[in-house]
Amino acid sequence: MKTEQIDDQSLRRLVEAFYARVRTDDELGPIFNDAISGWPEHLDKLTDFWSSVMLTTGRYKGQPVPAHMKHRTRITPELFERWLSLWTETTDTMMEPTAAKSLQDKARRIAQSLQLAMFFRIEAECTTSNRAEAEKAAAQ
Repeated sequence: MKTEQIDDQSLRRLVEAFYARVRTDDELGPIFNDAISGWPEHLDKLTDFWSSVMLTTGRYKGQPVPAHMKHRTRITPELFERWLSLWTETTDTMMEPTAAKSLQDKARRIAQSLQLAMFFRIEAECTTSNRAEAEKAAAQ
């Protein structure tokens, strides 16, 4: 029975389980494994991200748009769908239904914001303030 509520401990377990799946996924694994050299540190950062997004802890201090833009040549909109599919499967398995839905809704909004920033903007318009706006939207 799924009993996990959203708190720091359950977010840590969720992030670890989810990215274990991502790392072995045929489509996502090669991209993530090439991009991330220190998985323990990255998992800490991702846990801080989800804690900031879901619990408003403010622990995450990164910039997701520039981080993803570095890998723009390897990331496609279809890969976002694959990422969301794995996220949905993992949250459905690990979290109670209301928590899973909340996490899934937030992930969809974040994915949409990242895709807009990465693929659907003219480069000349991608200013620092535009990035800041996209990152703010991704965190909401």
